[in-house]
Amino acid sequence: MTAAVLNSLVTRLSPPPIPAVQAWGKSYSGGHGPLIDLSQAVPGYPPHADMLRWLGEAASSLAYANYGPIEGESALREAYAAHVSELYGANVTGGNIHITSGCNQAFICAVIAVAAAGDAVLMSDPFYFNHETTLSMLGIKTGFVACDSANGFVPTVEAVERALTPDVRALALVTPNNPTGAIYPPAQLKAIFDVCRNNGIWLILDETYRDFLPEGFGSPHGLLAEEGWQDNLIQLYSFSKSFCIPGHRLGALTAGENVVEEIAKIMDNLQICAPRAAQGAVARALPALAEWRAGNRLEIEARAKALSEVMTGLDGWKLEAIGAYFAFIRHPFEGRTSTDVAEQLAKRAGVLSIPGEYFGAEHARFLRFAFANADAATIRQLRGRMLDFHL
Repeated sequence: MTAAVLNSLVTRLSPPPIPAVQAWGKSYSGGHGPLIDLSQAVPGYPPHADMLRWLGEAASSLAYANYGPIEGESALREAYAAHVSELYGANVTGGNIHITSGCNQAFICAVIAVAAAGDAVLMSDPFYFNHETTLSMLGIKTGFVACDSANGFVPTVEAVERALTPDVRALALVTPNNPTGAIYPPAQLKAIFDVCRNNGIWLILDETYRDFLPEGFGSPHGLLAEEGWQDNLIQLYSFSKSFCIPGHRLGALTAGENVVEEIAKIMDNLQICAPRAAQGAVARALPALAEWRAGNRLEIEARAKALSEVMTGLDGWKLEAIGAYFAFIRHPFEGRTSTDVAEQLAKRAGVLSIPGEYFGAEHARFLRFAFANADAATIRQLRGRMLDFHL
């Protein structure tokens, strides 16, 4: 008998990183106080009471018990299109919106729509690991746009142009960035978008954390108001962070109507439709909870400020980038990998973080802190733990 073979494009990948990191915390003795979990990016506060009520009403309704439209509920598509139009000063319609089960699924749909096995997609380096593994298991080659701390981890036009090869079909960027937190300036995004248009490739722009841009930042960019944006831009978004409902798995994709039609073919095979009850609840919440979401933005800013204060003069540790949900922090231990540092920090100091190497092999001197997970008082506890931590 001969054993069947599994897909090598999947088996060659490492196990999911978040569970591995969280397992380190189980070895923490508690000697410094409760475990501080800055690993997976989850809202550190509960959903609004109205959101929970609307979710319950929708989940118990026969109206959402059957299959729904593949592209998403019309009420949510229209409500989200109105929200996007107002935010970006653009004319986006419900026909430009496809609802997905989370933003990771939106990314899968986008890359399948624009690239085939053997084609290439560019990502920033450091990169969001789920994007990289998605491309790998689909047989899509990955190219990298180098981003360094000297430039605030923001990609330059020159770096994008250097990474271009004839087989590149798209450039995938995340802003505000995961893992660094770097916020890409609107002018820089416009310049990069122009490179994509001039070279006939797609810009896939993941804006999962855009609702946590600094107060007064304004529109994240003007790309959706550009004439012909539909020919080169696919924008991704997640409702999970803003509405504190990551377990309900709801994301959205904004693109040309022809792209939405193609993605419907993909979604019909992936899931048929995104969770319907959550769609019904979010359609109500988008206009109703705007003030609550604005308050959460201020709360995240307060947490970012607390972490910046904690890192000031912290015995060799250096805050290299911070923004929205994440901070990218250089550790002081020369010759020690970020995996080693993160594991020991979890087990001995009770602080969970993600090793920089998980976002690219060149980032062994960095840790990612998802600081939005913890309130400011908890974040301030980091200083003593990190001052006492030695390898």
